[in-house]
Amino acid sequence: MTLAIPDLPAVLETDRLIIRSPQPGDGPDLFDAVVDALADLRQFPASLPWAMEMPSVDESESFCVAGSESFQARKDFPFLFIDKTSRIVVGAGGLHRPRWTVPAFELGFWGRSSFVGRGLFSEAADALVNFAFASFDAKRVEAICDDLNVRSIRVCERIGMQLEGVLRQERRAPDGSLRNTRIYSKCE
Repeated sequence: MTLAIPDLPAVLETDRLIIRSPQPGDGPDLFDAVVDALADLRQFPASLPWAMEMPSVDESESFCVAGSESFQARKDFPFLFIDKTSRIVVGAGGLHRPRWTVPAFELGFWGRSSFVGRGLFSEAADALVNFAFASFDAKRVEAICDDLNVRSIRVCERIGMQLEGVLRQERRAPDGSLRNTRIYSKCE
């Protein structure tokens, strides 16, 4: 089966956010966002292993370049979340691991600690889910989060995703403890 992947909009906009794929040159802004979020992200080492190490500006830039290339090649769909008023990168996320035969995607998202609690990440996650359904005719978008990540759980529930189940003792954290994983989905 050959799948025709449509031309995609360069930018998604919500009431408060500009959501776009990372571009070369975005590394320093992404780095600042990651540094702001690291303390919160490190609470979930089993599901966010990339956050256990402090990135460099160069590594953040490499991520942006690779993300832009993956987006253009339609292999992965990373996005930056940019506050419309301040133009600050407040977080990132994406539609990952496309399964074109369904089509289905895994939703991911995270944000600066200093911007948590304002509804921005629910707004971004909802926009990405709607983008998947509208642009790719997705039939399923799923989110996988640590059972203790209350903020991510609330985002999933706020945007209408349903809890499909809890995978008990599914991941091992760096300290050796076993962690549970929740699977949420929204289907068309």
